[in-house]
Amino acid sequence: MTASVPLDGDVLLLAAARASVTPDHLPELVRRAQAHLGARLDEYDRAFECVHEDDERALFLVPDGHWTELGAELGLTDREADALRRAHEQQLLRVGTKGGRRDEFETALEIRQAVVVGR
Repeated sequence: MTASVPLDGDVLLLAAARASVTPDHLPELVRRAQAHLGARLDEYDRAFECVHEDDERALFLVPDGHWTELGAELGLTDREADALRRAHEQQLLRVGTKGGRRDEFETALEIRQAVVVGR
């Protein structure tokens, strides 16, 4: 079964452009990461702060450097891991904008990183 992409399309395009990863490559990276993250949703629930959840996804704040570790676990290049980090951060900020919490989330991203796990 292929993991779904719990990130909005325009979030993927923006993250790909900023991280120098092609727009057609990023969705595949997200699917790979989601297969890994989805299997660990319970662990994320126990270990990290969930700042938003709905039927589609759960958004967590994790320690700085988390995407470097995940990238190594997944065998990604630094550029690919950075693209995933940016995409997840952009999705958090988008959810924050819609929910009136963007300033809060921007402040949180100064010391932590975002992880979006699809449901």
